[in-house]
Amino acid sequence: MLINRRQKNKRKKSEEKLEALQYEFVTDLKDTPFSASLEDNKKQLEQLFKDSSDFVVLEFEIEESVKALAVFIDGLVNSQEVNEALQALMILEGQAQTAKKLARTSIPSGQMKISDNYADVLLGILGGDTAILLEGEREVILLGLRGPSTRSIAEPETESVVRGPREGFIENLRTNTSMLRRKLRTPHLKMKPFVLGKQTNTNIVISYMDQIADPAIVEEVERRLHKIEIDAILESAYVEELIQDSTYSPFPQIQITERPDTVAASLLEGRVAIFVDGTPFVLIVPTVFWQYMQASEDYYERFWVTSIIRVLRYILLLLSLTTPALYVAITTFHQDLIPTSLMLSIAAAREAIPFPAVIEALLMEIIFESLREAGVRLPKAVGSALGILGALVIGQAAVTAGIVSAPVVIVVSLTGIASFAIPRYNAAIAVRLLRFPIMFLGAIFGIYGILLGLFILLGHLANLRSFGIPYLAPAAPLTLRDMKDTIIRAPIHMMHKRPKFMPHSNDRRVSAGFKQELNEQSGQKGADLGHTEDTAQNQGGEAHEDNKNG
Repeated sequence: MLINRRQKNKRKKSEEKLEALQYEFVTDLKDTPFSASLEDNKKQLEQLFKDSSDFVVLEFEIEESVKALAVFIDGLVNSQEVNEALQALMILEGQAQTAKKLARTSIPSGQMKISDNYADVLLGILGGDTAILLEGEREVILLGLRGPSTRSIAEPETESVVRGPREGFIENLRTNTSMLRRKLRTPHLKMKPFVLGKQTNTNIVISYMDQIADPAIVEEVERRLHKIEIDAILESAYVEELIQDSTYSPFPQIQITERPDTVAASLLEGRVAIFVDGTPFVLIVPTVFWQYMQASEDYYERFWVTSIIRVLRYILLLLSLTTPALYVAITTFHQDLIPTSLMLSIAAAREAIPFPAVIEALLMEIIFESLREAGVRLPKAVGSALGILGALVIGQAAVTAGIVSAPVVIVVSLTGIASFAIPRYNAAIAVRLLRFPIMFLGAIFGIYGILLGLFILLGHLANLRSFGIPYLAPAAPLTLRDMKDTIIRAPIHMMHKRPKFMPHSNDRRVSAGFKQELNEQSGQKGADLGHTEDTAQNQGGEAHEDNKNG
């Protein structure tokens, strides 16, 4: 009876200990250590992962000497590597060893760490690690035997190029950081880890070049990330919205990209990249307006080709923003600004239209945006057909039915084509939204209303900041040296210094005298080479003289 009472008391204490492990978030268990009893640890883990069918606990022994547990989540680990690691442990011929000694000498794993608290171990298990627990040991071995990425590396769909690298980031954080390492092979590339999201515990890494990036910018990024308290971080957009300077501005103040070469180029200018596990989109801070009009391909083509294309982009940006508003303003208030023959043609086309110009343009804009949004959400094969055929069919039907005029269809089509020329999707969305208030200003005040809207927009842009950097820099405030890479792109050898408006520790990035020396030497070291034909003739003449003398 005394033995049964002791067993009941022991079972009661064990149950109380299990119930005492109360927590709301995994990080609350940071100060909760593991027990030296393997059985207690097993019960604790099984209690934590109760009703979880993918939670696996494997009991094994190290040659009948040390009892051990392998704990992991099925589907997150590489099963073959886990089996190899456990096999290596089970052939130690009964040598009783500590967790640290086992980790150093007996387990074949490139990524390994030791922890003694529940928070770190649970985060590791939930992240795809395999936990090894030993009898009599409070320390747990975490093996980074994670499964392969769910998606292979491919060309990013949102930033495709004709010339340049074809690789893009994927949803795996470690794969993304390794792709950046391949671009920047230097120990100066730093990567600091963070964990955000009380329920998701999402891994985040901030990356920068320690000899280039300004420490104040890096500290500001870390400070803003540390202040984030939220249940879940499911995509980088959560972080972007929480750390940006102006939440209510339609313009993005943080650049997003799927391209490793874009991230590498930004870090070399002194910026900071933020990687978020589970998404291919990387955040780059700080950013300025001109970056949204630049594509990666701009630096892989001849500078004069890039400069012409950039000027064309800015023209198309202005057309995308103001073309419907100009049509409404001119046809309503300023008919004398267009040639008489064109005015008569527009008046004849609008003769049977029952709506004013602003309603007509607004109706077609809404239809066009609806078709574009539907085309994005549908499967590719169906979406492309809907976007092209739908616009043609609905536009022609609307003109035939007398709802809208043919000039409005042309104006809206031109506006839509112009908006596609903006390289960054999030910047193009801002322009598409701002088109509507400028159209209403044009309908109320004519061209004066359009100018008023543009001035308000320009003032708003001048007032924006991205981590303390003026949004319109280097144009406002003006820095002539940095204007070489805004509306146009100068040759690379002329951009031998990093942007002045970006604080950084190292100013020089290209040798200043290289191109001058190359030009002085006509592209080669030493004297000029003669023409090939002249050289051949000279050699033939010398041979003829030798034969004659012989």
